[in-house]
Amino acid sequence: MFLGMSQSVVEIPGLPDGVEVRRSTRRRRSVTAYREAGRTIVVVPQRMSRAEIMPFVEDLLARLASRERRTRRTDHELHARAAELSSRFLEGRATPASVRWVTNQRRRWGSCTPADATIRLSDRLASMPAHVVDYVLLHELVHLLVAGHGADFEAWMRPYPRLLEARAFLAGVDHATGHGLDADAHDLDDPGPDIRSAGDVDIPGDGRVGPARGSLAREAPARPPRRTRRDDQLIGADPLW
Repeated sequence: MFLGMSQSVVEIPGLPDGVEVRRSTRRRRSVTAYREAGRTIVVVPQRMSRAEIMPFVEDLLARLASRERRTRRTDHELHARAAELSSRFLEGRATPASVRWVTNQRRRWGSCTPADATIRLSDRLASMPAHVVDYVLLHELVHLLVAGHGADFEAWMRPYPRLLEARAFLAGVDHATGHGLDADAHDLDDPGPDIRSAGDVDIPGDGRVGPARGSLAREAPARPPRRTRRDDQLIGADPLW
């Protein structure tokens, strides 16, 4: 993936699978972590050494997992929400047999199989705004009634009040992850707590406390910056724009 000139990947032996560490010349006094296309990205200041980085990686991974466990709907809750959306927008006509999170959908947000009325949502949605998750749920519910994306499909989707907003949100996410935009493009020399993140978690820090607060343990000396068949059965496999 293309990285902006402000970032470079750090090769660290022993990193957990799916974790990537990036040094950033724009980040000064804090460390952040977020999810990106099925990976976990940890962004640290340029001057941090490999030995200094690892404790922060372990701490932030634990914090990120804990936050997601607290905020993520269960499969049962997803199913119940799908029933509510069907009743509200589809006259109760769409009745999925199951709705669940899956981890193997990296290029689409959701899919369904009308033959057995099952719906699957990418776990990348888990930390996104509720109206975006609802949009994807409704999208897949409509596919239990309509196979394509023509006029009939749009007629069912149109009453959803945040339709355009949700589509724009997902299009923006796809654009950002597809073009490798900087995770901290606006994170310059902010002297105060940094709670910004391009992903789904913000790690505050003031540069004076240790990893428990998610910030640098100390001020580091300044350095010059460097620069199948199954697929035929899946409906709703588009990016949901």
